[in-house]
This record gives sequence, structure tokens and C-alpha cells, in this order.
Amino acid sequence: MSGIFDILAREILDSRGTPTVEVEVVLESGIMGRASVPSGTSFGHPEMVELRDGDMSRFLGKGVLKAVENVEEKIAPHLIGKDVLDQMEIDAALVSLDGTPNKSKLGANAILGVSMACAKAAAEYLDLPLYRYLGGSFSHTLPVPMINILNGEHHTEDPLDIREFMIIPAGAGNVREAIRMGTEIFHHLKALLKKEGDITSVGDEGEFAPDFSSNREALELIIRAIQSAGYHPGREILLAINPSANEGYADGTYIRKAKEKTGRSVEEMVDFYEALLTEFPIVSIEDGLAENDWGGWKTLTDRLGNRVQLVGNDLFDTNPERLRRGIREGAANAITITLSQIGTVSEALRTIEMATRAGFGIVISHNPGETEDTMIADLAVAVHAGQIKIGSPTQAGHTCTYNQLLRIEETLGEIAEFSGTEAFREKI
Repeated sequence: MSGIFDILAREILDSRGTPTVEVEVVLESGIMGRASVPSGTSFGHPEMVELRDGDMSRFLGKGVLKAVENVEEKIAPHLIGKDVLDQMEIDAALVSLDGTPNKSKLGANAILGVSMACAKAAAEYLDLPLYRYLGGSFSHTLPVPMINILNGEHHTEDPLDIREFMIIPAGAGNVREAIRMGTEIFHHLKALLKKEGDITSVGDEGEFAPDFSSNREALELIIRAIQSAGYHPGREILLAINPSANEGYADGTYIRKAKEKTGRSVEEMVDFYEALLTEFPIVSIEDGLAENDWGGWKTLTDRLGNRVQLVGNDLFDTNPERLRRGIREGAANAITITLSQIGTVSEALRTIEMATRAGFGIVISHNPGETEDTMIADLAVAVHAGQIKIGSPTQAGHTCTYNQLLRIEETLGEIAEFSGTEAFREKI
């Protein structure tokens, strides 16, 4: 009765009002698993292809009816009758059916939707929480949230070097406290911005996007918000930044956006980060250098890897081949895992396993275009990731994930453990 009876798909909206794919996998027993696929805004070269219709008469060309059609007319006939409990076999069949290195034939959004829905249907069939189905009986570690609260790019005429400023309530005793602390700081930050006459409009992830004159000004304001909320920077609350260095990389140099438009060498970029680490309680830097600057990443890791978590997002794109190269060359010491970057649940789990064996930090990450799907919360617990990156706690596409973490912690009860400061290389 765990055989797949039918697969349905539809076009729905994500948190930015952009179409995305939702998939339902129905079993012979009548049990159904439903999944909706998050979508991104920028894509590295190795990422999988998110299939869009290109029909400018609908959703400015961003419709996903082709992907929906591929689910129902091309994927479903090949999977109906298969045992939903064979996740690896199902995902291998999806990859083989597409036959391209970047899932461009059927669309990664179509493939991922089916893969996720199968995992959910299997968990439902076995009457298990999704985190326990994916991770087994010993899945009990709750991740510390990395909460994006300020955006320094794309919102001003003179954008900052740092794209995302995040707070990490690692000093909390549990997930419930961490989410409360992060939310309180978010609202104190809003009050400070209002008091100083800055804009309090928000970006795609619900983060504030005021006009800052420097990176330091943004970080100092976050420190003030932490203190205003009654917490201690460097103790209860840590910081993380995402410079998204691809944005300013050209011809082997990095353009500093906050001041003069001159090129920076790798060594100067590392000096810049080192100075920030000295002044602020930053424990994680994501995409500090460009995705193809492998030599630069090694330099960065050699100099700062014993002081701070260096996360490869664009560098790795949840791709096992790129991760294997990073491990071999000593580039970075952590990886973000984003399901839409790789396209199936099994491939994501294999990448996580490789990273864990290499001693890399694991950050399960959301997408800018989120839905009500909360699978990343279960995935983070299943693989003992220790960290989960989510947008601000003010948008439904993000609050549903925070709320799922609360539910999981409640379900685990006394055996629940919170990763806290142990998730980071720098011990406090």
C-alpha cells in the first residue's frame, strides 16, 4: 500500500508573489504528501535550472505551467507503481529521466517538488515525523537560527560591501528562547530605525533595508538593537554576515561598494574581514569571496579558518563535486544546503554526508522566494545540522519554518538538544 498511485501538480505563489510548483503524491493507501518548491533570485553557474514558461502574457514570463505539465505528463507515468519508501531509487529515476547535468529538461522545480512530496508521503505512510523519517531515531538536535535582519545591497545608490547582516541567538537555552530573542531584537531594531528617521521598509526576506553610509554603521546599529533588547553581543547574541562577493568580482579583483570604486586584492579582502572580526562578534562569513576564486578561498581559509566559520554558498551550490574540490583544496570550512540548488532530497543528503565527514559546518538554508512548506526545519533536525538560515520572523514564508521548529522541539520533549554556541568553531 506504499506504492505511488498518482502525482498531481499545480502552479501556486511564493512569498514574493512569483509562481512556483506544488506537488501532491498520492499513495495506494490514500495517504498523500504535499510539497511546494521555494525559488531563488540569483543562481550560480552550477545550480540547477528553475524552469519558467517565458510567456510574457502571464506573470511577466515567470509562470511554471511547463514544469507542472512535466510533473503530470512526463514524471508521473514513470513513478506510478513505485514504492514511495525507496527515496534514493525515486530520485535516481528523476535524475535519469531528465538526463541533463542541471535538470534543465524537466526543470529542477518540477523534479524537486516530486522528490520532496515523496519523502513527505513516505513519512506519513510510516506515521513518522518527517525529521525522524529522514534522519532516524537519534534525530534530536535543534539548530540555532541565523536570522537575516538587515540588507545592505540593492536598496541604495551606494550599496554596502555586505549584503546580509544576521543575528544568531546562540546563547539561548533552546529554540523557543532563540526565536523569542531574535524577534525581540528585530522589533528593537525597527524602533531604533524609526527614532533616527531611517526607512523601515523591508526586502524580499523581511529584513530592513535602510540607507547606511558604511558597513560599520550597520553593524553598530545591530549592536545597539541587541543591547536595547537587554542582551549581550558576543554572549547571548552572535553575528553573521554575507558579503555575497560574486556581486563585486571582476578580472581577479573585488570592487569595494561602500566607498571608492577601486579594485581590492584577495589579501585586502581578507584584511577587511579580519578587521571586522576584531571589532564585532562575527562568527560566520558566507560567500566572502567569489564562487570561482578557488585560490582566494584557500588564502581566506588559511588565514581566518581557525577564527570564524567560512561558509560556501555560491562556492558550492549544494553540489557534491564542487564540495569535493573545496575539501581537497582547503577552501571554506562550512556549506549552506539549499534544496533548490541541487534538485532532489537524496542528492542533498549525500552532500550533507560528505560535508559532515570532512568536518564542515552545515547550514540548512531557505530561499528568498519561500512558501508555507517547512521541510527545511525537519531536514535541519534530521541531519543534526546545528544551524538554519531563515529570513526575518515577520513573513509567513519564514514564520512557518520558525513555528515548525517550535513544534519539533515540543514533540521531542526532554530529549531535545539545542546546538547553540557548539554549532560554531569559535567557542565563547
